[in-house]
Amino acid sequence: MPSSDPPAADQASQRPPRSSGLLDTCVVIDLPRYDPVELPDVSHVSAVTLAELSYGVALARSPVDAATRSQVFANTKAWVRPLPFDGAAAERYGELAAMVLAAGRQPRPRRMDLMIAAVAVVRGLPLYTANPDDYRGLAPALTVVPVTPPDHEGASTRPPSWRRGLG
Repeated sequence: MPSSDPPAADQASQRPPRSSGLLDTCVVIDLPRYDPVELPDVSHVSAVTLAELSYGVALARSPVDAATRSQVFANTKAWVRPLPFDGAAAERYGELAAMVLAAGRQPRPRRMDLMIAAVAVVRGLPLYTANPDDYRGLAPALTVVPVTPPDHEGASTRPPSWRRGLG
């Protein structure tokens, strides 16, 4: 008897919309290498992520690394309107730092992650990250959506044009 289920390829195209979400810096760095099925339909980036990308350029240890990081930073600036770390996010940042302390962790080494989390929380966005442990202790305030880290063995085969719906 034939199955009434659509083929697997059709199921992927029929997945429910994921609306929008904030991308963690680790996702932005390797964005073309991620499977778009794991990412939100509309992706946002925080100004904190742009700061981290700029910082990464400044810390590059070789000209090749600096060029690569500069390209990621330039590309990101070209396709996003970053969500600001504003007064509401600053207020939420303190609350999230207290949650991290209550969970028995130190907020100091997580300052940038907490700032990104604060931007997501005040805007009601889930955070898509390949490093969910960086955000441990922030539930239920923050919704973390783990994504599968890309394979760093080979070059990306996905063209940058797959980036859809970036806010």
